[in-house]
Amino acid sequence: MQQKIDQVISTLQQAVNDYSPVCFANSLGAEDMVLTDIIAKNKLNIEIFSLDTGRLPKETYDLMQIVPNHYGVPLKVYFPDTTGVENYVSKNGINGFYDSIEARKGCCFVRKVEPLRRALSGKGAWITGMRSEQAVTRNTLEVSSFDADNRLQKVNPLLDWTDKEVWEYIRQYDVPYNKLHDQFYPSIGCAPCTRSITPGEDIRSGRWWWEDPENKECGLHVGQASKPASILAL
Repeated sequence: MQQKIDQVISTLQQAVNDYSPVCFANSLGAEDMVLTDIIAKNKLNIEIFSLDTGRLPKETYDLMQIVPNHYGVPLKVYFPDTTGVENYVSKNGINGFYDSIEARKGCCFVRKVEPLRRALSGKGAWITGMRSEQAVTRNTLEVSSFDADNRLQKVNPLLDWTDKEVWEYIRQYDVPYNKLHDQFYPSIGCAPCTRSITPGEDIRSGRWWWEDPENKECGLHVGQASKPASILAL
């Protein structure tokens, strides 16, 4: 474990050395709390931010409040553009994301992708807690690569960590975490698009459970340089 921790610290410090300013997109999931703990304890020069989609679970908001108090570091929060959300709801309805993949990705664009672009503006690199083990859409990722859509370097320091190792770290260092994890929510997003899973199910089966696994990304981590048709039509 210590060897893996040291490698993460080295990867993060190298990103700071090579690409400053660097930011960390903290979704407040288990992996991201590991990175938060490592960044804060090692006083790395990395800005930490979260995206408030307006539809997060209470447990996520609770943790959002805990993080800056526990670690003594700022947690910058970005919100969706009000007009964009209003236009989406006017066209699709408040829960229109259930109707089609296009409508769901349109909602993700308004509530996640657009705020992320603002958060990444002017940065040289961004850090994520993505792991290869999480989903079939993530098994070709690299620890560090150029993000052509956002035009900066993207760094995934926990890429080869297992779920067991993530939780070993959390327990060993008493890291605060989202309490939904205790209710069989291994992957947590917006409340309407996240459910608990049963033993034996894929780790991300509770995210957008009505879609095929190959579609289970919100646009933050896959190539979506252009806006979805549902957004262009607004």
